[in-house]
Amino acid sequence: MKFTTKEIAQYINGDIEGDPGIIIDSVARIEEGHKGALSFLSNMNYEKYLYTTGSSAVIVNRDFRPASPVKATLIRVDNSYEAFAALLTVYEQSKPRKKGIHPTAVIESTAKLGKDVYVGPMAYVGENVILGDRCAVYPHARIGDNCRLGNDTMIYPGVTVYHECIIGNNCTVHAGSVIGSDGFGFAPQSGENYKKIPQIGNVILEDNVEIGANVVVDRATMGSTVIRKGVKLDNLIQIGHNVEVGENTVMAGQTGIAGSTKIGRNCMFGGQVGITGHVKIADGTKAAAKSGVNSNILKENTTVYGSPAFEYRKAQLSWIIFRRLPELKQQVERLEEEIKEIKNR
Repeated sequence: MKFTTKEIAQYINGDIEGDPGIIIDSVARIEEGHKGALSFLSNMNYEKYLYTTGSSAVIVNRDFRPASPVKATLIRVDNSYEAFAALLTVYEQSKPRKKGIHPTAVIESTAKLGKDVYVGPMAYVGENVILGDRCAVYPHARIGDNCRLGNDTMIYPGVTVYHECIIGNNCTVHAGSVIGSDGFGFAPQSGENYKKIPQIGNVILEDNVEIGANVVVDRATMGSTVIRKGVKLDNLIQIGHNVEVGENTVMAGQTGIAGSTKIGRNCMFGGQVGITGHVKIADGTKAAAKSGVNSNILKENTTVYGSPAFEYRKAQLSWIIFRRLPELKQQVERLEEEIKEIKNR
């Protein structure tokens, strides 16, 4: 698809500095720009590329003032990152969507399919499943019995959605993820044995949830494991049974949440964060990468770091002291020697 810089500026409420008639037919990173491409600048670490980029147009913030002449046409907006993201969304939505049922797909007779549904090669749709309008179930995906999927939901190749799980509207589950596998429930028995506790609950993904590749969300022992609307999970994340993740919370890769933990709204977790079971995490909590949270965080908008995690500023000061431990040890040893000498005198 092709657009003029004027058309793009009108869509994102931008002001043009340069040629409004330039044709844009692709997007590119600012350091890899080429003729006909649209780029954006929001991180000033990349400003140097603005003066050499081959892109025909660049989206910048309204208050940005170039330090040198710029060859590209500039489109000034309130927030260049948000504006560029909006354009990418339009570009993605403009691509034709797959429709139809592949001959090798298996769809049970009791399943109900909405309008313009796609079910790819070797995919399976179980008994009493409901697929909303424009759902897409890609090759080798499996939707278990009694599941419900809302409108415009995408299930990518190799995904397994276990029985009785519910997925809302406009959700995305990326390749290899498992929704609704058994929670890790085993009761210790005599003789060092364990007895499996049946996991009879389900998983609920509310609207606008995105699940990365190779993520596992365990079903509840009883009730539901719930991922609230707007949650975004990166790749390689483990969500334990009966966990509840609040609205618009985001988690980076390799995060793990143990069973029955309740996470608030608008939380942010860096990579490899681990949270123990049966704790409560307040709204707006931020946990830096590799943090280990082993107790409740009840104060909203708290930032933590470390393992065990505690308040971020205190953790930083503690690490400054930790790095100086060898030097401090030597100082203590010297003081001990001086004290001994004084005593001997």
